[in-house]
Formats: sequence, C-alpha cells, structure tokens
Amino acid sequence: MFKRLGNFIILYFENLGKLTHLSLRFLQSIFSSYKLTQKVIHQVYMLGVKSLPITIITSIFIGMAFTLQIVREFEKFGANFMLGGIVGLAIWRELAPLLTGVAVSARIGAAIASELGTMRVTEQVDALKALSQDPVKYLVAPRIIAVMIMMPLLVGVADAVGFMSGFVVGVPMANINPNAYFNSALTMLDSFDIIGGLIKALVFGFLIGLISCFEGLNTKAGAKGVGISTTRAVVSTIISIFIVNFFLSYVLF
Repeated sequence: MFKRLGNFIILYFENLGKLTHLSLRFLQSIFSSYKLTQKVIHQVYMLGVKSLPITIITSIFIGMAFTLQIVREFEKFGANFMLGGIVGLAIWRELAPLLTGVAVSARIGAAIASELGTMRVTEQVDALKALSQDPVKYLVAPRIIAVMIMMPLLVGVADAVGFMSGFVVGVPMANINPNAYFNSALTMLDSFDIIGGLIKALVFGFLIGLISCFEGLNTKAGAKGVGISTTRAVVSTIISIFIVNFFLSYVLF
C-alpha cells in the first residue's frame, strides 16, 4: 500500500514537472519567429466555432433552471425586483465561465488529446522531429492559443444567452415589469463582474489546451493508450477548472 502511494506521489510530481516544462516551451514558441497565424485560425474554427452550439444549449438551460429555482424563494420575501441582479451575478461571475469551461473541455479536451494521441502512436510526432520540426510549435502552440482566444468569446455568448433565458423564465413567473429585471442588474452589477468572468475563461482556456496537449503527446502505444489519454485529459481538465475556479473567485471577487 505504501509503495503504491509513493509511486503515485512520485508520478504526480513527475507529470507536474513535465506539464510545467511544456508550458514554458509554449511561452517560448509564442515569441519565436515561427509563423502561427494560419494554424491558429484553423484551430479557432475547428475547436472554437464548432463548440458554439453546445455552449448556447448549455447556457440556455442553465439560466432557465437557475432562475426557476430562485424565483420561488424570492417570492416568499417579496424580493422579486432583485431577480435580474441575482441572475446576472450568478451567471456572469460563476455559472457561465465554469459550466462553459466544463462543457468545452469535454469536447475540445477529448478532440485535442485523441488527435495528438493518434499522431503519437502512429509516429507522426517522431516524423516531425526527424524533419527538424518542433512539435510544440507545430502542434501544441496553435491549439492552446486557439482555445485561449475562443473561451472568452464563448463565455461572452453564454453570459448573454444565460441572462436572457433567465429573463424569459423569470419575468412571467415573478410577475414583475421587464424593466425591473434589467434595472436590478444595472444596480447590483458592474463591468468587472463580466471582466472577471472573461479572465476566468482565459485561464480555463489555457488549462484546457495545455493539459489536453500534454496528455495527447504522452499517449502510450496502441488504441487503448489513445482512449486512456483522452479520458485522462477530460477528467484532468475538469478537475483543474473546478480547483482553479475557487482561487480565481477568491482573488477576483
């Protein structure tokens, strides 16, 4: 038992060191002369634009479900006029960045890890090295940059859609004037509530791209190895998002 525990701890810190080294190599590749523009644009479309439907669907029903739960409690205290502010506060600060990050990590994390994992086991990564191409510059950097670009945009869409879905459900149920919904949001919230959520999205995008690329590039041989690395990428990114979200919420708000 102690041997397994020790091996687990050693493996954890080894992977943490490799992940840190990969992040440093990514930062170096950004400031190098290597041209990333075309590859980043392609990855923005493949990873970001195609994630827009799942983001919209998730934010619609999260906004509706959250509003449905709180509007009945507000009625007990006669605080229906505060509905818009509370919905906006919850969605802009926490729900939209967090749940968009989870939904996107399930799609993008799996896509990146499986793609790079397949390239790893079919020796395409080794072929790049043989051609004097840096896999980090050629494969990792465009994907991480693309996810970091698209995550704030997706969260911005989720903010608007979630807030308006709360409006559609909350105003009829709370029997309030539609203007009261928006006035309470303007009174209770400020611009940094939105900016803080976008900062979270940027950090989540970096984590999703970095961890998924790391797991993909460290895939073991065989189809089973690709499945394992894909699963680990999704699980690791989701857990990291929840952990980092707490500390960002503490620092930002």
